Amino acid sequence: MQVATTRVVEDGVLRVSAGRVIGRYLVGTAIVLAVVVFGVAIRVSETAGVDQRGKADAIIVLGAAQYDGAPSPIFRSRLDHALELYRQGVAPAIVTIGGNQVGDTYTEAGAGQKYLQEQGVPAAALVAVGQGSDTLVSLRAAKEVIGHNNWDSVVLVTDPLHAFRARAMAQDLGLAVQVSSVESGLGTASDIAGRYLTRETLGSLYYLLVGGSSGAGGPVT
Repeated sequence: MQVATTRVVEDGVLRVSAGRVIGRYLVGTAIVLAVVVFGVAIRVSETAGVDQRGKADAIIVLGAAQYDGAPSPIFRSRLDHALELYRQGVAPAIVTIGGNQVGDTYTEAGAGQKYLQEQGVPAAALVAVGQGSDTLVSLRAAKEVIGHNNWDSVVLVTDPLHAFRARAMAQDLGLAVQVSSVESGLGTASDIAGRYLTRETLGSLYYLLVGGSSGAGGPVT
């Protein structure tokens, strides 16, 4: 009886010890994940304040929603910011990018090109790349146009909290890139900042882990 009791006690001690090890492992893993997520969130927030306006070959405007050729408020803010950079002489060309939804008459790129022409930008200074349903796929398509024109450097225009992920993708595609985020508009509104930061933190984590976007398009190669 004494031997059996000893074995039961030993088994119980082993189970408790194993449980503690697993518990500590889970807690440690959770702490590491929290630190990583927090670190990425900090990087996203820091990049949001970047406004680089060095001379470049082209300005790339990341697409957003459009309605029958009319840019949404967020998209219009990006286009207006690109127009400001163009008028300041940052680059001699503007590339609008972004595809369309099923049934749309215009692509995001086409709507952006149309808007900028209406603001007085010469057609010769505009290139519309109407491919891609997300940032990564659209930037891949833009890279081909950039190479075809023998351009070396670009300035990305997007919303502040989108800048980190967009820049990382562009750099991984081999582009010499600066970032100039919009300074006003819906994409900078404080009431959506929390949700926007969460989305971009998770999207950036996904990209950094697998090299791809959460939508269409595989890893960067």
